[in-house]
Amino acid sequence: MTVAEVMSAGTTPRDLATDWPLELYDLLKAAGIRQVSYVPDAGHSTLIRLFSEDRDVTTNVLTTEEEGIAIATGAWLGGERSVVLMQSSGVGNCINMLSLPVQTRTPMFMLVTMRGEWAEFNPWQVPMGQATEAALRAIGVTVMRAETGEDLVEVVAQAAGMAFEADQQIAVLIGQRLLGKKKW
Repeated sequence: MTVAEVMSAGTTPRDLATDWPLELYDLLKAAGIRQVSYVPDAGHSTLIRLFSEDRDVTTNVLTTEEEGIAIATGAWLGGERSVVLMQSSGVGNCINMLSLPVQTRTPMFMLVTMRGEWAEFNPWQVPMGQATEAALRAIGVTVMRAETGEDLVEVVAQAAGMAFEADQQIAVLIGQRLLGKKKW
């Protein structure tokens, strides 16, 4: 199923302001995602749970985010589509490893939950949160961003097509405001 078919398929409407993780799960499955790599993250917790329960998908808990770049590259070489889930702080760990898919024109698809923005309480998250987009662009990754559930679903659908149908390296940044204020 193509990304356009996924977007036009008739399904029960969801409230994308709150149900966007469920919509993303359906969208990513329809886009052919068979491997999901992640460092545990509250912002991705629903997607992680859904994919972990899916017997048709291999999930990989990472020690550090750059492992996900290598796994996604290997998945593509093995004929499977993959997504890497991470926080903006993890992008800093991946910059050197991202040269692999950029130079080989291997499709790369990342969903990045942002930190260091709206209502951030942890000062350690601010520097990389502010540098994430510029760092990704500097290495050659195309960056797309969403601030609402509605926008996120549309952006992810387009980004998946760009990554897997046009062999691009794509990162979708999920604004911190959409994720809500962290409470510790």
